[in-house]
Formats: sequence, C-alpha cells, structure tokens
Amino acid sequence: QNPTMGEEWRRGWHPEQIAAKRSNKSILVVGAGPAGLEAAVSLGRRGYDVALAEGTRELGGRVLRESSLPGLAEWNRVVDYRLGQLEKLPNVEIYRESLLDEEQILEFGSDHVVLATGSTWRRTGEGHWHTSPIEGLETARLYTPDDLMTGKLPDGPVLLFDDEHYYMGGLLAEKLRALDIAVTLITPEAKASLYTQNTEEHPRIQARLIEIGVELELNTGLDSLSDGWASLVCAYTEQSREVKAHEIVLVTSREPNDELYEALSSQISITRIGDCLAPGTIAAAVYSGHRFAREFDESTPEGAPFKRERVGPC
Repeated sequence: QNPTMGEEWRRGWHPEQIAAKRSNKSILVVGAGPAGLEAAVSLGRRGYDVALAEGTRELGGRVLRESSLPGLAEWNRVVDYRLGQLEKLPNVEIYRESLLDEEQILEFGSDHVVLATGSTWRRTGEGHWHTSPIEGLETARLYTPDDLMTGKLPDGPVLLFDDEHYYMGGLLAEKLRALDIAVTLITPEAKASLYTQNTEEHPRIQARLIEIGVELELNTGLDSLSDGWASLVCAYTEQSREVKAHEIVLVTSREPNDELYEALSSQISITRIGDCLAPGTIAAAVYSGHRFAREFDESTPEGAPFKRERVGPC
C-alpha cells in the first residue's frame, strides 16, 4: 500500500509530502490498475493536470480480478484507498469505458503519456520450465488465470500446470474445487506454491490444497499435449508418462501489454509503468507508478538514483 516504505532515507521520499510540479505539462495516464491509479494520485498531488483513461467501467485492473479469488477480498483496499484520494483531486479527470487506441492517444494531445496497460497471462506455456511454447496446446481446451478470473470456467476435470510458483496456481485450484471441479496441480517444484515459503504462507497453502482434495503432482513438468493426453515428465529423471487431459489451466508467466508503446514511442513523449513495463507483484506496480510521479520533470542524478547504505570497499 505504501510505496515510500523503506525509501525515506534512500530516495528521500517523505510518506506524506511530495514536491510541487515543475511545469504546466498535461499528462494522460492510460490504464487504471494499481500502477495507473498510483501515478494519477501522486501526479495530481503534485499539481499536474492529469487525465486517467480506463477501458472498462470499473477502476482497479488486476486488483479487481485478483481480489475476487478465495481469501483475497481485502486486497481491494489498494483500489479503494486510491479512489478516495482521486475524489479529492479536482485536477485529475477520469474517463471510464475509454479504451484508447494509437490515434485517439495522439488526438488527446497531452504533453506526456503514461502507459499503465498491465499484462496478460501467456497462453503458450512459456515460463520457468518451458522457454518456448508447449507443443500441442492447440489440441487442448485451454484456460489461463485471466480466463478464470473473468468468468470463463472449465467443466473439468482439470490439469493445472503451475510454473509460476507463487499464489496464483493454488488460488485457482481452490476456486475450481469450490465449484466441485476435480483438479490436479502439476508443478516442477518439490512443493506447491513454492515461492510462498518466502512469505511464510506455504504450510497453510499446501495443507489447504490437500484438505480440499487437490491432487498434487510434485517434481513434475508438463512436457507436451496431444489429442486429449498430456505428457508429464519427472523433473529429476526425465521419465515421462501419459495422463488424460480433458482441460488445461496454464499458470506460467505474463506478457506486457505494450503494443501502444511500440507504436507511439517514436512519435510522442511516453513512458511505461507497472506490469506494462515489467510484470510483477501488485506492490511493485504501485511502486512503479509512484516512482514515475516522483521523478517526473525532476533532474536525474548521475550514477545510482539513490543513496548507498555502504560506500567504498566492503
């Protein structure tokens, strides 16, 4: 929630104060997810005239989708807080249901454009285990986290290949089990949602998956698909076996929605922030939006843009 945490000394970011604007430039923020909302709020606090355009009726982007998953309703406070702040800023104008294309952005005529258009879960299976598309995906009924979070659901049974290893795979398995859909969670790691060991959540998550009847295929990769069958391979011995694959859910990696940047970067002053720049956590997206707002129109120091905690040889 607070992007200044830990940056008070390193970057000189006061948690409740921000520098006034340096110019009268107008700014168009495209996308009202966590990065776009934070950028609009912080730029508005600086005094800039900001237009915030969102393609859907509701503001929040990925936060709205992810907060609908089991146990994550509280995450919506990331949106609620910023909507409350935007209501206090008369210099920020919000355009809902405004899916802007290249021509419309140019017609808008803002001095600077900020793209906060997020990212999309890949349908190709590329991630840690596969660095190229999985063979045979065209033969399967395929779903991604975006599909499941927006209401496109399988009938089951489901093979869920989790090659992201954070919270998404386990939560989608729980969502499907709540609908009485049989789920087999496949992961090349030795534990489900392995990265959550770093957030001290793993024992609770794996216990929950076992309790609700998710079948765990650990140390196992999804190698390929063919005519309703999946080839699974042991992460250690590379021995393979075939299992029935009625429907597949891929939780692998995300791709930035940066097509507008590629089209416009040579024509106007434009910046990518949040998942549009580098897919990451919601906290990282908020930080990216805040950092842009802090640094806009400011002089950039040479070398590292922050104080080093240790100077000289170790």
